[in-house]
Amino acid sequence: MRIGHGYDVHKLENGRKLILGGVDIPYEKGLLGHSDADVLVHAVMDALLGAAGLGDIGKAFPDTDPAYEGISSLRLLDMVMDLLRQAGLRVSNVDATILAQRPRLSPYIQRMRENLAMHMDISAGRINVKATTEEGLGFTGAREQEKTGPRHARRCGPNAPLAHRIAREELFCCPVRNVHSSQQAIW
Repeated sequence: MRIGHGYDVHKLENGRKLILGGVDIPYEKGLLGHSDADVLVHAVMDALLGAAGLGDIGKAFPDTDPAYEGISSLRLLDMVMDLLRQAGLRVSNVDATILAQRPRLSPYIQRMRENLAMHMDISAGRINVKATTEEGLGFTGAREQEKTGPRHARRCGPNAPLAHRIAREELFCCPVRNVHSSQQAIW
């Protein structure tokens, strides 16, 4: 069993779309980035790549490469999943927490789960996405950015959940993933 962590932070900017988990969320600002800046998907990809020993999204999809400018992060996730399949690995489950003061994300959570599940070839029942605030504290509370990143990981056996956290308006995402093959698991 392997454990991977992902972390991503993007600044909120006027004139950008706010895309989380592949869902376009109506909001006055969006996340600034080379791709669509979907911090949830970015943190998930980082966790998967790390658990597989394949580096991170910066190595796989450098922001200096014009091929990735404006690309959907779900398309990048498809590429990461291809790498995992080539390595004989598969994702078991995902648990993610989004930290954001606003907008309210609960109406979009199910679609985020469905998008991730579809692109990771697992049931939406194996993916959990939660949203919470930091009660106005920190730079997410100040609504300066969205960040995603790891909080903690614990080993719970072959079906242990992947903890994926995303935080607020600086979106913070912490994925811990469970990826399985006949011989190994990534968590």
